[in-house]
Amino acid sequence: MGEVRAVTDSEYESAINDSEWVIVDFWAPWCSPCKAIAPVLQAVSEEREVLIAKVDTDANPSVAGRLGVRSIPALFMYRNGTVVSQKTGAMPKAALLKWIDEVMSADDF
Repeated sequence: MGEVRAVTDSEYESAINDSEWVIVDFWAPWCSPCKAIAPVLQAVSEEREVLIAKVDTDANPSVAGRLGVRSIPALFMYRNGTVVSQKTGAMPKAALLKWIDEVMSADDF
């Protein structure tokens, strides 16, 4: 269904416009909550039609800085290239799916 893809600062704009729904995961290799949510995001990509774009903030700090990311993991959900929701911190699969489904079913954008 979906896909998980590593994205660099230079690929960011094309990645958020590559699919109708994109969740950007700002993470870093040293971040324990980031490591905890990684398999959850992989599972979500197999159940929902969404691109999970993973941005390593250590190697690619520009976009995270521009968006004001202060804590990771930070999840930004885009629809057709526009941010429609964001969350910070690791969460269990059920909570992540609930957030995704609520945002995807909203009709206010």
